[in-house]
Amino acid sequence: MPSRHRAREFSLKALYQMDISKSWDVESILQNGGFIDRKGVDMDYSLKLLKGVVENREAIDKVIEEVSIHWRIDRMNVVDRNILRIAVFELFYCPETPYKVVIDEAIELAKTYGTEDSPSFVNGILDSIARKHVLHEPL
Repeated sequence: MPSRHRAREFSLKALYQMDISKSWDVESILQNGGFIDRKGVDMDYSLKLLKGVVENREAIDKVIEEVSIHWRIDRMNVVDRNILRIAVFELFYCPETPYKVVIDEAIELAKTYGTEDSPSFVNGILDSIARKHVLHEPL
């Protein structure tokens, strides 16, 4: 069975590449992002995450910046900011996923792909967002 965790990993890698290249074209990354392993990935869910983050990136970034004291989105670590984007999209647009699962998954991604400080940074931002906003309502 394809994994949603792997879908989040796939989405993170694709968003990282898009963010670095400043090209937010999902179809292009799917065609040219051959380095990203698709084995065991729930591609339907990954596409939902990718397209959702890209389509709602400005609103998602605004929500992140509202709670990130002294951190503008463009100054954040590229990995951290894209983990946060995925998680915020899930919090607001994927009501089938409990918010605790979203936060736990984001922390796991931060442990695997981020810096030593990433898990606590991601946890703090997402905890603030969860407390501040009514979950699962469109931005």
